[in-house]
Amino acid sequence: MSCGYVSLPKFRVIFKYKCIHFALPAFSLLEHFNRTGENRNFYSKMVVTATLVTLNNGQKMPVLGLGTYNLRGQNCVDAVKTAIDAGYRHIDTASLYQNESEVGQAVREKIEDGTIKREDIFITTKLWNTSHEPAQVREAFDTSLTKLNLDYVDLYLMHTPLGATVDANGETVLTEVDYVTTWNAMEKLLDTGRVRSLGVSNFNSEQLRRLIEHGTVKPVTNQVECHVRLNQKKLIKFCKDRDIIVTAYSPLVRPSTTLGQDDPAAPKHAFEDERVVTIAERYNKTPAQVLLRYLVDIGTVPIPKSGNPERIRQNLDIFNFALTPEEVGTLDALHTGQRLSKVESAAAHPFYPFHAEF
Repeated sequence: MSCGYVSLPKFRVIFKYKCIHFALPAFSLLEHFNRTGENRNFYSKMVVTATLVTLNNGQKMPVLGLGTYNLRGQNCVDAVKTAIDAGYRHIDTASLYQNESEVGQAVREKIEDGTIKREDIFITTKLWNTSHEPAQVREAFDTSLTKLNLDYVDLYLMHTPLGATVDANGETVLTEVDYVTTWNAMEKLLDTGRVRSLGVSNFNSEQLRRLIEHGTVKPVTNQVECHVRLNQKKLIKFCKDRDIIVTAYSPLVRPSTTLGQDDPAAPKHAFEDERVVTIAERYNKTPAQVLLRYLVDIGTVPIPKSGNPERIRQNLDIFNFALTPEEVGTLDALHTGQRLSKVESAAAHPFYPFHAEF
C-alpha cells in the first residue's frame, strides 16, 4: 500500500488461530541552482538535494523520496536514474511492487558511472503480508536483497500489519499471524549488518503503541497514506511524541484506476482547488509542489511516484520555499478524511488498521 496505490489481492479471511509541526534542518541546494525562478524550463540541468531528517537510531533519511509503485522494466530503471541525476537520494520500493531488480540495477549503474556512492543513497524495501511468519522473514529479506543486488538496505518496513498465506489454489488468504512476532523476527535482521533501520507501514496508533511495548527496537518510521485530503495530523503528533517519522505515500492524492472511480460526492481534486492554485501562483510553483511542500511543513517525508522525467524533477524542487503558518492553516482546511486505499476486503481482520481514529 505504499508509494502509490497498490492493487491488492482480494483476501478470503480465514482465522487460523482461535503529527503537529516539527523542525527540519535547513534545506540545501547545490550552488548552481537557479534561485530566481524566472524560467522554469531548466529542470534538465538542475540538481536539487533534499534536506535530511535524523531517525531515532541516528541514521539520516532524505526528506523526500521517489516512490516506485507500478514502475516496471526499463521504465523503472529510467525513472530511478532520472531521479538520481536530478538529486534524489531516497528511493522507495517493495517486494509487492515486483521492481526491486530494476531499482537495484538503476542504483548500481549510477554508482558505476560515478554519479553517487552507495552511502549517498537511501534505499527502502518492504516485507509483504505473505512472509509474516517469523520463520519466513529472513528468507523474504534475503530475496529482496538479492533482487536489489546491493550490499545492504537502509530501511526495511513491514508493509502492513496483516499476515497472509497463499493457498493451494493460489489464493491469498489472511491469517492471524501476530505482527509483533513478525516484528521480533525483523529485529534479528539488524544483527546481519545488511539493514540499517526498521520501520512499519499502514499501522495505526494503537498498533504502534503495542509494537513499541512488546518490541526491543522502536520503528524509525511509519509509512502511511498522507495527503492534503487525509493529513494524518493526529497520527503525526502521536509519532512525533515517540520519535517516529511519518513517511507519506500517495502524497498527491492520485488514486490508481484499480481502486475504482472517485466518489462523485467527493470534492474536486486538490490540484484544482483555488486555495492551492492561489498559493502556487504566489510562489511561482505548481499545485503539486505546493501539496508536497505542505506535507514537509507538517512534518512528514513524502515519496511521490512518477515515471515522467519533468515531474520527477519538479517534485524535488520544493526546498527553496516554505509555507507560512497561515498558508498551512489554509491547506489544513482541505482535509476531508478521504482515504483512497482502504483494503476493505480485509476489514473483518482483527489487525485491520483503518478502524481506529488514527
